[in-house]
Order: sequence, then C-alpha cells, then structure tokens
Amino acid sequence: MIVKMQELTLLVMNKYGDDALRKLRKLGVVHINHVRRPHAEGIVAIEHRLEELKKALFILSHYKVAEKKEKLDKEKITGCVKDVLSLDKEKGQLQDHLAKLEIDLTWFKEWGNVAESTLSELNQCGVYIKLYNCSSKFLKKIDTKKVVYVLDQQASNIKIALVSQNPNDSLELIPVKVPDANLHSVNRKIAVTSAQINDINRRLIDAAGNMSCLLRCKKDLLRRLDFFKVKFGMSHGDVFSYLQGFCPKESAEGIKTVAQEEGWGYFFQEPDDLSEVPTLIRNPKWLQIINPVFKFMGILPAYNEMDISFWFLFFFSLFFAMLIGDAGYGLIFLILTIVARKKFPKIESVPFFLIGVLSCSTILWGAVTGTWFGVENIGRLPVFRYFVIDKMNSFVGSNQTFMMYLCFLVGIIQLTIAHVIKAIRYINSPAALGQVGWIGILWGLFFVIGKFVLNNALPSYFPVLMGGGIGLVVLFSHPEKNIIKGQLIALGNLPLSIINSFADLLSYLRLFVIGYVSVMVAASFNDMAMQVGFNNILSGLGAGLILFFGHALNIVLGLLSVLVHGIRLNMLEFSSHLDVQWAGKDYSPFRE
Repeated sequence: MIVKMQELTLLVMNKYGDDALRKLRKLGVVHINHVRRPHAEGIVAIEHRLEELKKALFILSHYKVAEKKEKLDKEKITGCVKDVLSLDKEKGQLQDHLAKLEIDLTWFKEWGNVAESTLSELNQCGVYIKLYNCSSKFLKKIDTKKVVYVLDQQASNIKIALVSQNPNDSLELIPVKVPDANLHSVNRKIAVTSAQINDINRRLIDAAGNMSCLLRCKKDLLRRLDFFKVKFGMSHGDVFSYLQGFCPKESAEGIKTVAQEEGWGYFFQEPDDLSEVPTLIRNPKWLQIINPVFKFMGILPAYNEMDISFWFLFFFSLFFAMLIGDAGYGLIFLILTIVARKKFPKIESVPFFLIGVLSCSTILWGAVTGTWFGVENIGRLPVFRYFVIDKMNSFVGSNQTFMMYLCFLVGIIQLTIAHVIKAIRYINSPAALGQVGWIGILWGLFFVIGKFVLNNALPSYFPVLMGGGIGLVVLFSHPEKNIIKGQLIALGNLPLSIINSFADLLSYLRLFVIGYVSVMVAASFNDMAMQVGFNNILSGLGAGLILFFGHALNIVLGLLSVLVHGIRLNMLEFSSHLDVQWAGKDYSPFRE
C-alpha cells in the first residue's frame, strides 16, 4: 500500500535555523523538497572530501588486514587519504613502467642481448646492422649480394639481421625497434621497480588498518552534506527561512507537537504536484519479499499510481515456475536456499524467502506437468504420478495445444485483473464503464487468438462481447465536459489500443515456448548422456559431465528467461494496462 503523504511548509527564525534542522532530523520523517538548488562553498568542500575518501576506501578495500586500535583525528584522516591517493597514483605509474620493462625483457629473450648502444658503437666503426621479421617466401627473394643472417627460424616468422657498410642499405620491411638499454640494465630496473611497488603495497596495507576510522569519517561527511543541502536548499529572508517537504499523514501530529514546542511556523496541505511526492510503500512482511525484485530492477510506482506488489509477486511466481518448468530444478533451488540461509544467518532473510517461494512454485508446476530433470519416467513413479495432470503432461505431444491455451488464459486473467482494479479505482466515474468495455474487448481478442492460433471456434456471443466492449470504451473511457470531444478522442485511440492489446495477449505465448524448450533441452542432454552410457568409469564420467553441464546450462538459460520475460510481462504488459509507469521517487526522509 502506498502511504498517503502531506506537504509540509516549515518556517523558522534564521538564528535558530541550525537547531531547528537538528531537531527535524531527529524526527526523521520529512522528505525534503528543496525550495532552491542547494549551493555553498561548504557543500563543494564536503563533496570533494567525500570523493577523495571514497577513492581511498576503494583502493584500501583490496587489502584485508586487522583493524588498528588507534583512532585517527580529522587531520590524520585527511593525511591518510592523501597518502593513499598519492601512493596509488605512484603505484600505477610504476606498474606502467614495469610493464614496458617486461616488454623489453621479452624482446631480449627473442633477439638476444642486443642494445641500441651496441649498434651505435658498430655504426661508428662503419658496420650497420638492421633487424627484421620476415616470412620464408620473402627470405628467398632477398638479393644474394646483401649480407643477411638468419637468427631464428619458425614456421610463420623468421628473424634476420642485415649487415652492411652502407647506412642507407635496407630491406623492404619495417625494421625492428631495438631497446635503448641493455639486458643487464633492464633486469636491474625491473628489480628496483618491483621493490618500489612492494614498498608501496606495504604502506597501503598499513593504511588499510584504518578502514573503520575512514568509514566513520565517510558516514559523518554524508550526514554533514545532507544537513548542508537542507540548510542551503531553504529559502532565506532577512529574519525567517522556510523549507518544504513531504511526510506521511500519520507523522504530521508529531511534527506539529515539536513545532509548537519550538515556536516554528508550519502549514500542512494536500500535495499540489503529485509528480513531486515521494513514494513510501508499506506492506505486510509476507508481501515484502517481492521488494528485492523491485530494487534489482530499480522500479517504483509513482505516488499517484498503484502498488501492485501482491499481483506482481503472484504472477511473477507463476511465470518463474512456467519458464523454469522443472520440479527437479526447483528442488535444487530450494536446497541451495536452505543451505545458504544457514551459512549466512546475518544476511537479511527477505531474499531467501523470495527464492524459497519461487522454488516451491517451480516444484509444484513441475510436479503437475510430470517434469523432473527432463526425465519422463520419474513422473511415472508411484509417488509422483498422482500429482501429474494428464492435460498438462510435458511429455505428451498432443498437450501442446492445451498448454498454449493455458498460457493465453493466464494472460487474459492477468490483464482482466488490471482493468478490474482500474474500474474499482474509477468507481465513482463513468470511466469505470470504459474499463468494463476494455474487459469485453480483451476477452473478444482472447477468442480471436483462440480461433487463429489454436483453431478454436468463436463463441456465439462474440459479436456482442466485442461490440458492447467497443461501445462502452467509446462512450465512457474519456469522460469530458464536452461529451462529443471525449468520444472522438476515445474513437481515435481505439484502433491502436486494440492492436497493442492483441500483441500483449500474444506475448504470453512465450511462457509456453520457453517452458517447452527447457523441457526438450533437458531431455536431449539426458539422451546424449545415455548414449555415452555408464558401462565403465570413463564413459560414466563423460555421461556425468554431459548431465552436469547440460542441466547447468539449461538452468542458466531458464533464469535469464525469467529476467527477460517473467519480469517483462509484469512490468510492461500488466503494468501498461494498469497505467503504472514506474516513475516513482523513493521516500528518503531527512534523518540521523
């Protein structure tokens, strides 16, 4: 449920402004809506310190060491951050230098201990040497008058040296660049550079012992930054300043009490611009298990939209089960979830409960379709066969038409629920009848799909259903003071809306296609493993690897399909019929 909000305007005297903000932050219920863009030198300075501190924390996070008992003051923390950033920059430069030296070292391993200084000395004596890489075909074409030595010969590459008394003598190839330093010098520089990097690593490891102090400093800077943004986001007059924000209705009395005690001026009203109001969703614990999905997708309904957490959870669990489609996979998910929960008891329990629900729904779906690791015979065992619904058995080819029908039925039910919810929302408006009309149109489209995709006969009441639905939509879906204008708008939008609704219903066929493919992929890998056989250790190992990697791949593809299709049907098809655009702003109160 989306919590009702009230818009708050708070007026305080300038000289008591900071104290008022501290007390307001202690209340921790007001989501600040800045009257003006916060800007001050203090804000810029804190943001700069925070940026440097975050960089230092990221650098030190790669070093796991015990925390120091020493507590650093502000000056020492600043110095520590600067040292870490400076050391990391120096380390990066040294690593780049070391990489170049190692390239030179590789060159010496290929060409030998030859340096530019050695060739320069030979040049002064009238001997000019140039090094090349060439192919065997090119080597055969070189003029025999030229003095060429083959230094190393491989199938695809030949290293040669051209020796001449003429400095302009060359081959039609790009000469190999010779390092300036000799091999001994390169080895010495590598040793020195490596020692410098190791010394920096030791100093960074020592600095990593101050992580807890740096994290506390980061937390304090964030609090100060939040405070300054609120302070300088207020509108300031000569004597008074005011701020604006939003708070839950049930928190308004607490603010009033503190405001009266402190002598603040305040004014509550219903929000004017609903697009500015943050969204606070408050649901029972059992329904909050869908929140990780919302956070993962970064979605939140706007304040003036609807909270569809229950329907999202219900249909997402169903879609997950249909797309994975295998009770054996669901059992694996459930076991892994239980093991992970016991291994990580301090982690929030909500994600584990969500995965548990999804696992159980998959087991249930797999049981009724007789699908256990893609093995048909498992579903025929005495214990399992009682759960199988014959019309839904995955291994009966004639059931495919019914399963497609079932997917379309799930789709029409979900979209019907969307329009029922909207009709209830508009219950005191003629627009509710427009939603009833859309329900009629959707069921008409459902029968059309049944006719052309599944070869089902259209019901006798189909013309009444479609005609009545279209009539209600045209007459009532856009109630306006000018009735004719509203009806013309509805009529103009109707063709495209019907096409979109038809496409939305067809989208649910993906549940059958992906679920069926998952079963067939599992069965195919099982067949491959059986062909290899378990007659001896070697063949058994091969068959086992086929089963493991085959089913692992199938599970990964199934999970990807859940992300792509299972969430999509809720976020797009279902949500579009509910007019949920997921344009919400998260409720983030000014608090300690």
